[in-house]
Formats: sequence, C-alpha cells, structure tokens
Amino acid sequence: MRVMVIVKATKDSEAGAMPSPELIEAMGRFNTELITAGIMKAGDGLKPSSFGKRVAFDGASRLVIDGPFAETKELIAGYWLWEVADMDEAVAWVKRCPNPMPGPSEIEIRPLISMEDFAEVMTEEGAAIHEGNRIRLEG
Repeated sequence: MRVMVIVKATKDSEAGAMPSPELIEAMGRFNTELITAGIMKAGDGLKPSSFGKRVAFDGASRLVIDGPFAETKELIAGYWLWEVADMDEAVAWVKRCPNPMPGPSEIEIRPLISMEDFAEVMTEEGAAIHEGNRIRLEG
C-alpha cells in the first residue's frame, strides 16, 4: 500500500522558522530508518505558503492566487511517500517520528489511489495512456 504522509504546517513553519540542529539530525536518523526498512520512497519539506501560488479552476477559467494562504492548519509543511503493508504499519512508523515542529503538530496519513481504484470507469484507451506514463516515469 502506498501512502502520503503529510506534515501539517504550523504558525512557526509558515513564518519560516528554521528547525533546531537537533531536530534536523533526529529527522535525518528517522529517514535513514525508513530508507533502510524499504518504506520511504520520497520526501521533502516545503517552503512557507508565502512562496506558493494556487490556481483556481472554474470551467475554462483559471485564476492565479498568490500566497500566503490563510488557514495554516490546512497547509502542508512537508511530506513523505511510503510503501507499507497497511495503514497500521504507517501509523506505527509515524508514532516513531520525532515531533517535526518545535510545538504541537500533526501528521496526516493518506492512501494513494491506484489505477485499480478506477476499474469501473477505466477504458482500454485510458488504461493504455496511464500504463505508458507509468513506464515513462520508471524508465
């Protein structure tokens, strides 16, 4: 099962506060454990939303919205992509994670959708397009 593990933003992370050297080292050690266990496939921190943009869609219309974005608790400060046996394994790993922020914080775990999840609406042409893209990404 593939999951995205989402580190939620805080007021500190949105303000651009840097983590302590101890936290950087602790997170590095945790990432080493994840990689050694074959769990971690990717991961990065994100700059504050003041560096970001959103594109709002309404039919053919596109509206670009500059950050920062208001609801800090809904923002993402970082992420991992993990391959785990099930949600219980993902939760167990997150429980081992150092607190990613200086104060209270949250980490969200969300399963990724697979092409099999679209089986009832997938056409042969759609399946071929997505399979070709998967091969290009892996190649």
